[in-house]
This record gives sequence, C-alpha cells and structure tokens, in this order.
Amino acid sequence: MDTADTTAGTVSMASIAEITSPEELRELLGEPTAAARDKVRTRLHDLDKEWLALSPFCLVATAAADGTCDVSPKGDPDGLALVLDDTTVVVPERPGNRRADGFFNVLSNPHVGLIFFIPGRGDTLRVNGRARIVRDAPFFDAMTVKGHRPQLALLVEIEEVFHHCSKAFLRSSLWKPETWRPEEMPSRARIAKRLERPEAPLEELERYYGPRYADHLYG
Repeated sequence: MDTADTTAGTVSMASIAEITSPEELRELLGEPTAAARDKVRTRLHDLDKEWLALSPFCLVATAAADGTCDVSPKGDPDGLALVLDDTTVVVPERPGNRRADGFFNVLSNPHVGLIFFIPGRGDTLRVNGRARIVRDAPFFDAMTVKGHRPQLALLVEIEEVFHHCSKAFLRSSLWKPETWRPEEMPSRARIAKRLERPEAPLEELERYYGPRYADHLYG
C-alpha cells in the first residue's frame, strides 16, 4: 500500500518513519524505570485478589497461530473472574453472538492477555498467561449468575501479573461524564441497519436493541 487516506488527507507511505528493530525502539523510548521493569510477578497477591473481586469487566486479547488477533470484552457483576488459587483465574463465557473468535485463537495458541477494570479507577490489573477452554468443572456452580450456569469458561494459568498506571484514562478523561458524547454516534440499531442487517426494518432493530435488550443477557 503506497498511500493511506486519513483525517489529515492522503498520506504517502514513503513519508512515514518506521521503527524496524528492538534497538531502535529502545533508543527512542529510553530504558524503563526499575519500578516499572521489576513490578511483574508470577502469582496473585492479596491485593490482586481484592481487585479481581471488585472488577466487573475485562478485555481478553488472543492471537491465533497465524497471528490473527482478537480482543473480546467480558462483563458480569463484580467478581467477574473466579480466583481458583494464586496462579489460576477463570473467566466465564456468557451468551453472545457465538463467533467465539478468541476461543478459536486459544485452540491454536494458548497465550492470552487480560486487563481488568474497576469503574472509576484509572489504574488496571493486567494478567498474561496460558489459557484452556473448559466446558465443565465443579467450580462452574460458583459462576452462576441469575440462574445461568456458563457453558464454557476460559481458565488462565498466570505467567505475569502487574498493575498498570492511570495515564491513559487521565489523558482520555474516560470516567468523566461531562466528556461523554454518546448521542453524536448513530444508535446501535442504526449501525446494525447500515453495516450488518440492511434487510431488517429499522423499527425492528430499535425494538431489539431497546430497553428490553437487557432482559436477555443470560439466556
């Protein structure tokens, strides 16, 4: 690709200064501080467990053996992830669109990365490890929500765990309601009409994605 269209206009790829080596990247960024370099642990601390008990949302990053990537959001009441022990957490799967992109990635490449959020907090908890897809286990009962026992879960054997600072959230003002502008984008129903289900009447899509959408989160 020789050119790219951006909000700034057409950009020539030849004008882009690309970094192509670890040495060049390190020279540009400099060395991390000792605290940043050494904060990675291999086991959950009690503070990590407290964080997980309060976290209702995480992002799960996966990549297939061919390099195809996916990031999938997961949400539940507080305590989304079940802590089995100091080196193992489980994230339940809830009803969705059944694409299962991340699960298929795990089948060919078990390495995963997770970021756990607490609403209103800028810092996050990051967990990297190796995942297995579990279809049943005794601990599934502990992950039942509103009568729904998960059909699948992602069991992650922790290799790295550490807390990440809040700079990205501060720069983005993500948790500040006064910066929110949801009305400036078309509704979910209108996006589905344009991109996914052009044959469906808009009124039908508005009903589907309307207030009753939340009634079917677990079944």
